[in-house]
Amino acid sequence: MSIALLLLILAALALFIWRGCDHRADARAISRLVADQPDAPAHFDASMIAALPETARRYFLYTIEPGTPLYTVASISMTGRFGMGVKAKPDYLDMHAHQTLSVPAGFVWKMQARRGWLRLSGSDSHKWTRFWLMGLLPVARMNSDINHKRSAFGRYVAEAVFWAPASVLPGPGILWEQPDKDCARLTVSYQGLSQSVDITVAADGRPTQVSFERWSNANPDKKYRLQPFGGYLSEFRIFAGFRLPTHVEAGNQFGTEQYFPFFVADINDIRFPEH
Repeated sequence: MSIALLLLILAALALFIWRGCDHRADARAISRLVADQPDAPAHFDASMIAALPETARRYFLYTIEPGTPLYTVASISMTGRFGMGVKAKPDYLDMHAHQTLSVPAGFVWKMQARRGWLRLSGSDSHKWTRFWLMGLLPVARMNSDINHKRSAFGRYVAEAVFWAPASVLPGPGILWEQPDKDCARLTVSYQGLSQSVDITVAADGRPTQVSFERWSNANPDKKYRLQPFGGYLSEFRIFAGFRLPTHVEAGNQFGTEQYFPFFVADINDIRFPEH
């Protein structure tokens, strides 16, 4: 065996082991998030939200049925499209993903995507971004610095609104306000981070869209700054007493002509795992 071939085999083996380490780190992080699930949750009652602004009450009465066990950790499986390009050329990949969401602690989103021969897989979380090309070549790796934490916090606070409403019921670090008659504003504060999200609430309480200022470097300058982010919610179904959207479209520059919905997801199932 030539030295070049031996080195190639050793490099491939090292990458394979590295990829396996990522999978194990994902599994450990998911287990920690699931451990946040309450063992004996309270059951939803309208009295829990009596002191909230009217739009927030309307939202909760739509999204949580009376008597529902208030599980705060959600496990979401989805298919859809993930855009790797820009508005003029979205470069969508077909996507399969699974997310574990526990607010305010964090999230893990594991994704596999493809277009033709191209394969992209990996995970995103409040602590890292790790993606691989063809399952073997690392193409995006970011550990958690303050910019990543702040950006990720905005994402999963917004996602709690439509996939884990029990996690944003009144409690420590949770503030609800009413900017206008059809808007509920949620602010979540946790470990020095704070994120506000505006929810457009229909007359029946259905949240139709979310919008917020997200800390992001998804701009031509590649510099972190606050910029519009948001999306649309539709096709609601009931999961274990929660009425949740099963179609979500979201992206940068929401509400402007530059809006690009790079994330388009159809939900297959939502569960509330017990530990």
